[in-house]
Amino acid sequence: MALPQGGPWPPSPHGVALQQMALWSAWWIGDPEGLSSVYGAVGGGATSDFFANRQGGIIPTLAKFFWGRPSATGQRKTRLHVPLAADIATASADLLFSEPPQFIVEGNANAEARADEIMNVGTLHSELLEAAEACSALGGGWLRLVWDQEIADHVMLDTVPADSAIGEWRWGHLSAVTFFTETRNDKTVTRHLERHEPGRILHGLYSGDDKTLGHPMALADHPSTAPYADLVDEEGAIPTGVEGLTAAYAANMRPQRRWRKIQSLSELGRSDFDSVEPLMDALDETYTSWMRDIRLAKARLVVPEFMLQDLGKGQGAAWDEDQEIYSALNMQPNASGDTIKAQQFAIRVAEHKDTSVQLVNDILRSAGYSQSTLDADSEGALTATEIVSREKTSSRTRAKKTRYWSQALDPLLTTWLELDAVVFKTRAQGTVTVQWPDSSQPDQEALSRTVNALNQAGAVSTDTKVRMVHTDWAEEEIQAEVERVQAETGAAVPDLGPFA
Repeated sequence: MALPQGGPWPPSPHGVALQQMALWSAWWIGDPEGLSSVYGAVGGGATSDFFANRQGGIIPTLAKFFWGRPSATGQRKTRLHVPLAADIATASADLLFSEPPQFIVEGNANAEARADEIMNVGTLHSELLEAAEACSALGGGWLRLVWDQEIADHVMLDTVPADSAIGEWRWGHLSAVTFFTETRNDKTVTRHLERHEPGRILHGLYSGDDKTLGHPMALADHPSTAPYADLVDEEGAIPTGVEGLTAAYAANMRPQRRWRKIQSLSELGRSDFDSVEPLMDALDETYTSWMRDIRLAKARLVVPEFMLQDLGKGQGAAWDEDQEIYSALNMQPNASGDTIKAQQFAIRVAEHKDTSVQLVNDILRSAGYSQSTLDADSEGALTATEIVSREKTSSRTRAKKTRYWSQALDPLLTTWLELDAVVFKTRAQGTVTVQWPDSSQPDQEALSRTVNALNQAGAVSTDTKVRMVHTDWAEEEIQAEVERVQAETGAAVPDLGPFA
């Protein structure tokens, strides 16, 4: 399919998804000004420009939120945001990629070495960790293959947030995706579209506005697209030389309940914040109320007017708290207005704390995480076995997410190796699959007791004991350790040579 020649932007019905992702993005970023802007609380409740220029119908509900209410006139802004959404996104990324996955290669002799050279590197692991955080917040993340022979001698993996691309699916399979970048200059919006199809990548440059794509421009007319001008054919395409799609979509979680009846959007993932926005909004309101109690509960003194020091004409009066002696003129004995009164309101700590704890628990449960995943101090003196038990909810969520990531990574990594062979003539061909590490480490104390009990019962070999203790060791390391243990314990059988 060729690139579009114009029309509305974003194409229907993707504007609805971009609207919702903007809300999730605001929670993820956690800037109070950004939340107020997106929810329409700026300017006395006026709707933000972003939503005024997009399709959809979620604006009327935003004013019902705490962040959607205008601030009282004449009062300073005191709304407080609790960055729980950012903590959830970080925890999701940590569960998936804090321990880098392994890439298993089946192919010719060059495939494994080449895959290890370009995939098992820190830059890729860091890229996936960052992508997983955005994936948790926005409901999914895009991966694409890029190459630049002036930058690197191999094909690279680039990650793109979900709100910067429009995907197309057929029967649940990604058939094409269009990445877009926007540059704004007053009311003019310049867009670069990069469309990935099987076998080719198309580039197009357009000049339009917030609501329309506008008219096509020459790639050479903008610095960001000028390098592609001499590479594309008459249709604006660059052949990849491979049959597979050079992009993939990793869903955070499915099904996408919100758009299950919209065919073009039903394959998008579900954000960890989906449906818990009202609870996060209520948590911010609770913390704001709590801080308001603290602010209002500051000790204040009510003093008679004669105790105030005149600062001069038009400058008012002030109370000197260090003054020790006051004039008794014009004082009436026992007059109620002549005494100093202390005023200090109570702080409702328990009520606010209980409400906050309940809201946090509800948010984490709905998002699919155990409380101990985000609260490192909650375990106390628990054993590793008890900690693993408390992490069951997060472990189930992680297991689901690894399946969605594998669906995206496995075919794309295979295409990556194939594309790298075409572009850089490596002759490395093979199939790549992702192997995920265990989400939890075994309790070493419990493991040692188990191994010791099996050893005393004579029910385990040295090889099995080494494998139980060192689950992450390679076969050569295990065999070498077995030989060392047998040599130290005298269990090794000497080689008798011809006398055997």
